Amino acid sequence: MKYGIVIFPSKPIQDEINAYRKRYDSHYALIPPHITLKEAFEVDDAKISELITELKHIANETEPFNVSINQVSTFAPVTNTIYLKVNQHQQLTDLAEKMQTGKFPENQTYSFVPHITIAQKLSEDEHSDVYGSLRMKDIQLEDPIDRFHIVYQLDNKIWTVYESFVFGKEFV
Repeated sequence: MKYGIVIFPSKPIQDEINAYRKRYDSHYALIPPHITLKEAFEVDDAKISELITELKHIANETEPFNVSINQVSTFAPVTNTIYLKVNQHQQLTDLAEKMQTGKFPENQTYSFVPHITIAQKLSEDEHSDVYGSLRMKDIQLEDPIDRFHIVYQLDNKIWTVYESFVFGKEFV
């Protein structure tokens, strides 16, 4: 089965981001706005329980933190993806790094750039127009982060939460 590890922003932040995504993001209906901590990976049912235990440990060792989002950027020319830049926060970087080691599959394609995608799979002209328009917007978003989620992909390509992990929460 295909899994990923993400942080979902709060509902008010998701609503604001979705105002852009519903027009420009081809994956709008497949997954809510999110920060990807670990990109999609394949793992069998026997291995997922080991990863769940590891994720509980990581969450338990992590304190809640705030993220700020205040800039539109792009991954062009690598891809015509436009995103909201999530300012680097050491705890966020540490989380992503922990999910690239140990029992986790090594599948990191690109360096970790905290972001929330708002447009993707655009033609060159669309990308140029949309990016030119969006980068002029004054975006000032702050959001407390106190959990992450392992998600899995259904047969219809929609991603859904498999389990959530609250920061600093003791488990047995």
